[in-house]
Amino acid sequence: MKAAVFHGPRDVRIENVADPGPPRPGDVMLEVVRAAICGTDAAEWDHGPVLCRPGVTLGHEFVGRVVAVGDAVESLRVDDRVVSGAGISCGQCRWCLLGRTNLCAEYRTLGLQVDGGLAEYVSSPAAICRLVPDACDDDAAAMTQPLAVALHALTRVAVGDGDSVAVIGTGGIGSFIVAGAARRAVGGRVVAIDIDDERLATASALGATESANPGERDLAELLLQLTDGVGFDVVVEASGSPHGPAAAIAGARRGGRVLLVGLHGAPRELALTPMILREVDVYTTVAHVCDTDIPAALELLASSDIAAVTKGPTIPLLALVDDGLRPLAERRATGKILVAPAA
Repeated sequence: MKAAVFHGPRDVRIENVADPGPPRPGDVMLEVVRAAICGTDAAEWDHGPVLCRPGVTLGHEFVGRVVAVGDAVESLRVDDRVVSGAGISCGQCRWCLLGRTNLCAEYRTLGLQVDGGLAEYVSSPAAICRLVPDACDDDAAAMTQPLAVALHALTRVAVGDGDSVAVIGTGGIGSFIVAGAARRAVGGRVVAIDIDDERLATASALGATESANPGERDLAELLLQLTDGVGFDVVVEASGSPHGPAAAIAGARRGGRVLLVGLHGAPRELALTPMILREVDVYTTVAHVCDTDIPAALELLASSDIAAVTKGPTIPLLALVDDGLRPLAERRATGKILVAPAA
């Protein structure tokens, strides 16, 4: 079968590899009908390995059709259309027993440490697969995993009715956070902030009540200007920019919450005393919890136009590097890039 194999920085090859073979007990083999790529894939191609294991098949966002079922699998049957949560947890460690499977001591991810779905076929534990509702087409279903990540982030910071929310950075995950926040902060305010006007237009279509391009303005000052000096109830930092965390903390109200989503390649300096004196709570987030966030994402995709608004081009697997990873790494990509492995 064809697969996108990661070998190192600027070295992802579309190769002929052996298919996964008969599924092990508890696993299913899927024929991948649609996959998607994100900033993590592009970063691994551009300057990895960061999370990837060299030699792994990429792809942690995908939907597929069950073609074989391993022993002890009772929840799925051949021909079922499913998405995989991609994150594999042990189910036995302290974090798994607390329901925080994304923090599992042995956490692994399809497409990063285990062969993933940028291939014609992939093997996945059945326990992390969920049936796709008929109202959710393949393109939308391929976006389930990143939307689940966004919904988990919003749960971490408890966005709710009436909240004023600022989202800094409305790229891949940031745009999904805007969409989720618009549906959770009922009667509140969701402000999208980005330096790219096209991304801001997408954020508005996803439900942002306002948008702002800071241009050359100081980001912290902008956040305060937008709230008459009070600050937001919740500030989500999803850009990963060097000045983003400090600005987010400065732009939160007294007793407000800050959620750090964007990853950073270097330490950042923060003024802690003002944060302490204003009792600003700082949260972090990673991945998602399959049992809750994947079903919530599927339900939202099936009942909204989120996929249609965010969808970008669909490319064949052979074009993955030049038409997918490269433009995404160079910030030239528009919309969520989808991949048709069989094309």
